[in-house]
Amino acid sequence: MTTRTDSLILLCRLTPCQTSHIIIVKHMLNYSFNLDLAFQALADPTRRAIVARLCQGPASVKELAGPLPMSLQAVMQHLALLEGSGLVASEKRGRVRTCRVEPERVNACERWLSARRTEWENRLDRLEAYLAETPKQETENDP
Repeated sequence: MTTRTDSLILLCRLTPCQTSHIIIVKHMLNYSFNLDLAFQALADPTRRAIVARLCQGPASVKELAGPLPMSLQAVMQHLALLEGSGLVASEKRGRVRTCRVEPERVNACERWLSARRTEWENRLDRLEAYLAETPKQETENDP
């Protein structure tokens, strides 16, 4: 069993890149559902198309399968993965299964991406400021 002291010693021995990876992983654990599953589900263009369509409103499986170049069974497999990730929910009434997007789950993904975008924009702003302050060095090839 690893104690808190052992964890701190391990953290001190990690490279900066490895340390930031641990911080990111701990940050991701604060989300109420598994972002890994959500991003894995969104990695496929068919599933992204299904989510995009469901963002417009609920739809039956048949309606979702209509424009897609695949069998109804293949669409059902994609929907099962989306449901497993928490991005989509469905309910069956009679013979019709209606799917809808889970807005809070999509918003959680969007918030995570937005935080990363802000982080990188800040880093790029600092780099731009640093480069503006740093005098340009002449290279040996310049006349």
